[in-house]
Amino acid sequence: MSTVMNLLFDRNFLITAFIGILAFATIVTLGGPLLERNGLDDRLKTVARRREELRAKHHAALSAKRGSLRVEPTSYMKATLDRFKLANVLEGENSREKLASAGYRGQAPLITFMFFRFVMPFIVFSVTLFYLFLILHLHWTAVEKVLAALAGAGIGFYLPDLFVSNMIAKRQQSIMRAFPDALDLMLICVESGMSVETAFTKVAAEIGVQSAELAEELALTTAELSYLPDRRQAFDNLAKRCGHMGVKAVATALNQAEKYGTPMGQALRVTATENREMRMHEAERKAASLPAKLTVPMIIFFLPCLFVVIMGPAVITIKHMM
Repeated sequence: MSTVMNLLFDRNFLITAFIGILAFATIVTLGGPLLERNGLDDRLKTVARRREELRAKHHAALSAKRGSLRVEPTSYMKATLDRFKLANVLEGENSREKLASAGYRGQAPLITFMFFRFVMPFIVFSVTLFYLFLILHLHWTAVEKVLAALAGAGIGFYLPDLFVSNMIAKRQQSIMRAFPDALDLMLICVESGMSVETAFTKVAAEIGVQSAELAEELALTTAELSYLPDRRQAFDNLAKRCGHMGVKAVATALNQAEKYGTPMGQALRVTATENREMRMHEAERKAASLPAKLTVPMIIFFLPCLFVVIMGPAVITIKHMM
């Protein structure tokens, strides 16, 4: 014990221990950073994994609501078009854009659209001939009936375009009915500190009950923001697919906010107000057009009943007097 005490109070031992501690601390200080692993790769892998999870979640949600966006073309339709080499003839300049605006994306809807463009004239021609020759019994000559059937075949060629136009109108109506509410939700998300991608994801999940079409478009925009090299192209694609002035104004505002660094919340607040005013003006326009639209039904259905009620007792009285 006395030996240990003498060693602890020995000046040479204390100096040696102090130098050893300093040397160890120096080695740890200089060599520690060299031994540490760079965590940047791990963080990038975590972000990529999270992005893949979100993408899979979006695709699963869209598949549950609207079906798969990419469906393999029907074999016999594609085989028919390839056999007659009609793909380049039947596909219009903006057929893909119109189908995308109607909610039909991928190669399968385009093949189906061109196939029905090909077969509908023959179907309408056959049905028209059947009605003219066997059912209607019109006093027309055979040549006149055939010419009428040919006119019907010409109309049948444009029936797929009419169907797509109707689907575009219904889709735009559904989108614009819910778009102001979606902008309000997006404004709340952005002002709470969320990024634009996260805000789009959250709003797409919440607005799907009110408009599945708008939820689909927002989810697609989120995917495009993640994978397209230019973010402005994603907003421009959203405006092009929706085809409405309100959505185009929002896309322009978001592009300008990202280009000049202005606050996103301010741009969304202004566009949300404009879209609400636009929806109110549309409702006022429809209300103002109701009197003109009700004129003909009132003349045909209401006034005859009114005349019967007013003049019926007088006619009955005059009949009894005579």
